[in-house]
Amino acid sequence: MKAEPTLHTNTIAITVNGRQITVQRGKSILEACKEASIFVPTLCYDERLEAYGGCRLCLVEVKGVNRPLASCTTPAEDGMEITTESETLTRLRKTTLSLILSNHPNDCMCCDSAGDCELQELAYRYDIKLGQFFGEKWNLPIREDNPFITYDPNKCILCSRCTRICNEVVMAGTIDLVGRGFNAMPDTAFKKARSLENCEFCGQCVSTCPTGALTNRKSKGKGRSRDVKRVKTTCSYCGTGCNFYLHVKDNTVIKVSSDYEAPVNKGNLCIKGRYGYDFIHSAERIKTPLIKRDGVFYEATWDEALGLIASKFTALIAKHGPEKVGGFSSSRCTNEENYLLAKWVRCAVGSNNVDNCARV
Repeated sequence: MKAEPTLHTNTIAITVNGRQITVQRGKSILEACKEASIFVPTLCYDERLEAYGGCRLCLVEVKGVNRPLASCTTPAEDGMEITTESETLTRLRKTTLSLILSNHPNDCMCCDSAGDCELQELAYRYDIKLGQFFGEKWNLPIREDNPFITYDPNKCILCSRCTRICNEVVMAGTIDLVGRGFNAMPDTAFKKARSLENCEFCGQCVSTCPTGALTNRKSKGKGRSRDVKRVKTTCSYCGTGCNFYLHVKDNTVIKVSSDYEAPVNKGNLCIKGRYGYDFIHSAERIKTPLIKRDGVFYEATWDEALGLIASKFTALIAKHGPEKVGGFSSSRCTNEENYLLAKWVRCAVGSNNVDNCARV
C-alpha cells in the first residue's frame, strides 16, 4: 500500500516492504528501518557517527529510482516506497561480502571476536561460500604495543568506524587512515605505539570495530561471547552515571562493553569505565566493615559498624552541638546518594555543613 504524503508536520509516512511506517522528518531510510525493527545489513554504520556509505551493504530499492541507494545516506522522503530485500539486493550484498572475505584471514576458529563479529554474522546470514574470489592477503604483525588494545591489521575491512569515532566523537585524532589503495589502514601518525601522549585509551575504537581487528587486550583468551553473562551496571568512577555491560565468566569480570541504549553516554566510555575494573577482584578490596580496637582493625557486621557510628555521632553532637558536624560527599557517588547524605546532615544532625569535592 502506498504511503499517503503528509503535509506541514514533523513526521512523514513511508512504505517499507509493503508496511506503512511513520518516521521523523530528516531521518535516513536506514534510521527509519531500524526504528521499525526492519533489518538492513551494515558494516560501516554506527549510530554515534555521521553516515558514511562505505560498505554498500545497506543498499535498498526505492520505487521510481533506477538504481539501488545506500539507505544510510539517503533521507527518507514522504510517500517513498522502499524494498529492503530482493533477489537483486541479495546478489549485490553477497558479492560485496565475498569480495571483503577474499583477503580476510578467515581464522574464526581462534579469533577472540568469534560470535561477536558483525562480518561473521552477515557472512552466515547470506550463506557466503569462501573461495568465490581470491585476493592478496596481508601478513602484517599483530600490534600489542600498549596495555589495553590489540590491533590485528590483517582483519581490518577499512570501514573507517574506528578513525571516525576517534575524530568525530572523542575528537582525539589518535588514528586515521594511512597509506593508499590495498595498503591503506587505520593507524597512528608515523605508526607510533599508542601511549597516553597520543591516545586517551577510551576504547571507543574497539567498541565500534565490526571485526576482530581491534580487541581488548586485557580480556584476550578469557572467554567468547557465548561463555559470558552480560550484566548491566553503572560506572562508579564519577557521578556522570555512564552505563555499560560487565562480561562475567566464572564469577569474574573479564571485560566491559558499551551499552548503546544508555541515556547518559550512548555507549561512549572513558579509560576508567572501560578498563578500570581490576579493583573488583583486588585482594586489597575491603568487603566487610572494620572496627579498630587497640590500634588493630577487626571485621565487624554492618549492624555493629553502624551502631558504633551512630553512638559516636550522638556523643559528638551532644558535647559540641550539631554545627560542629558536617558531611563531605563524593562525585563518585550518584546524585541520589549525595542527596541522601545532605538530607541526613540537615535533618538528622541539624547542620547545614554540607560540601562536595567537585564544588571547586
